[in-house]
Amino acid sequence: MPTPLGNLRDITQRALDALRECDLLVAEDTRVARRLLAAYGIAGKPLWSYREQNAPGATAPILERAQAERVVVVSDAGMPGISDPGRELLNAAREAGVVVEVLPGPVAFITAAVLSGFPTNGLSFEGFVPRAAGQRERAFAAALARGVTSAWYEAPNRLIATLEALHDIAPGLRVFVARELTKFHEQQILGTPEEALAALERPVRGEIVLLLAPHDVSAAQAAPNSGLDLNADIEAALDAGLAVATAAKTLARRHALARDDVYATIVERKRARRGGNGTRD
Repeated sequence: MPTPLGNLRDITQRALDALRECDLLVAEDTRVARRLLAAYGIAGKPLWSYREQNAPGATAPILERAQAERVVVVSDAGMPGISDPGRELLNAAREAGVVVEVLPGPVAFITAAVLSGFPTNGLSFEGFVPRAAGQRERAFAAALARGVTSAWYEAPNRLIATLEALHDIAPGLRVFVARELTKFHEQQILGTPEEALAALERPVRGEIVLLLAPHDVSAAQAAPNSGLDLNADIEAALDAGLAVATAAKTLARRHALARDDVYATIVERKRARRGGNGTRD
């Protein structure tokens, strides 16, 4: 069952009925669930925790209760199973013959996609942005190559680095940052990655949804990204004695490529020049 993203008035009547009528409430965080119940004067509901860390031991007891009683599953906000616990439990319930019903309600990336004004035909939800820099840049490059709007979740402490990476990959890209949707401190930012960085409230707090608009990668890369041009730039960088890391960052931005891929190419070229093994610097 979905719960409000922030504003508790966004809960549906069916969701309230489910909370009042359930025999057991299973929650990602029981403290958050208690606040929701208290807001609507619902008392006396047994509360069990279900999250990634305790799922192996919690699943069987939950399914046993669900065989004969009404069990409601909620995450902290939005729809369970969308980058929140719930999908594995749903599949286990089906395998156990438990009837499953999903109530419609708030989904953060859908709300943000509509707010962005970007095209939603072919909208791609990518989940959380990868933490490792190389994986992050490859994931963004792949998403941009598909030519459709992509939606991502990001942690506030990583958003600045993520926007900087997007600036390196595609400086002219249109992005939309939705922070703290439906809450008192909601912030909406539309622009390039650089403009988003400038407008972002610091320190960054709250829940973040990031939308990337469709981007014509082939047009952006057509002139500068031919193999010969990149090769020539690498040779020039090596001739100038630039550090590999510095050259990779500069050329990745110029050619709209993933920095790790350019780094690997420069290392190979440096090894070829030396006729032996290169070292990372």
